[in-house]
Order: sequence, then C-alpha cells, then structure tokens
Amino acid sequence: MDEALEVVDLLADSGLEGVVTWFLRLVGLVVVLAGVGLWLFTEMGLLILPAALIVVGLVLLVAPSVLLALAELA
Repeated sequence: MDEALEVVDLLADSGLEGVVTWFLRLVGLVVVLAGVGLWLFTEMGLLILPAALIVVGLVLLVAPSVLLALAELA
C-alpha cells in the first residue's frame, strides 16, 4: 500500500493526477459495462465472471479518489 501511495504522491507532484484519475475511472466504467453486458447477454450459468467484472469496475471507479485522499493525509 505504501508503494501505491508513493506513486500517487509522485503523480500529484508532477500534476498528472487528474489524467490518471480520469483514465482509471474510464477503464472502470468500461469494465462495469462489460460485466453488465455479459450478465445480460449470456446464459444464467455464467454469473461469476460478470459479477467479478462489475466489482472490479466499481473499485476502479472509486479507488482513484480514495488513493488521492490518502496521499493528501499522509
């Protein structure tokens, strides 16, 4: 976790935290949409993969904000 905070702190110092944050949010949104698409357009037996994709996508949507907040506190 310390390494992730160091990377976020380095990005904050260079002024690129906004670009990285929006890139991770965009990737998270695409992953959530892929999970929902798999869930809607596949058989009922394959629900673990779409659920995992939705959870990972939601984490990617929230994680940049949490990491930046933790970096500011440290």
